[in-house]
Amino acid sequence: MELISEVLIKNGLLFAFVIIGVVMWSSYYLSHHLTGGRLHGSAVAIIVGLALAYVGGAFTGGTKGLADVPLFAGLGIMGGAMLRDFAIVSTAYGVDLAEIRRSGVVGVVSLFLGIFLSFIIGALIAVMFGYTDAVSMTTLGAGAATYIVGPVTGSALGASSEVVALSVAAGLVKSVMVMIGTPFIAPLIGLNNPKAAMAYGGLMGTTSGVAGGLAATDKRLVPYGAMTATFYTGLGCLFGPSVIYFLIRAAVGG
Repeated sequence: MELISEVLIKNGLLFAFVIIGVVMWSSYYLSHHLTGGRLHGSAVAIIVGLALAYVGGAFTGGTKGLADVPLFAGLGIMGGAMLRDFAIVSTAYGVDLAEIRRSGVVGVVSLFLGIFLSFIIGALIAVMFGYTDAVSMTTLGAGAATYIVGPVTGSALGASSEVVALSVAAGLVKSVMVMIGTPFIAPLIGLNNPKAAMAYGGLMGTTSGVAGGLAATDKRLVPYGAMTATFYTGLGCLFGPSVIYFLIRAAVGG
């Protein structure tokens, strides 16, 4: 057992792929036999992953879930920013340019509407919890956009580490909610075509959440939603520390 454990630790990334493969197979099996396919296998996998992360964090007292256990450290690499961003960017190769042109103004409008709504909602929630200065409101509003825009905006504006951490937490909660909730709301909002997926990605903005949610809905829609969601992140990082900050500062003062 010690020899096997040592080999698995030294080949942590390969073992991580095995673990994810087992989780995905089990999730699709459970989806098919327990829910009749009504709850997509990807959604089950997301829930299982969150549960395992909680167990890992509770068991080790760490902050990286199962990755804090040496045997499963490869999950930290596999789920890290590098491979995550590579996977997100690679989805663009599945996009049909004809569908992009067909979306027209809808995709652009959804981007700006999604960004400004997220900032407004996040800023209002910040005020409810006592953060009334422009920097904190903007940073927490940015976190409500995505967990990437939050720290970028907070660092640019000189927000406190506490506020930056809260912005990341807000973004992560949003990402998880979009991941799990998308398959359930998709039939209600007509999320079944590329044009709708682009509008949805622009409104939601959280690339990982949109990609995961659309994968659980219809994997053919993932490239379209992920593309506008990626633009959303870029625009959020651009507008957050500049235009939106000055608007909020004009409204509430320094």
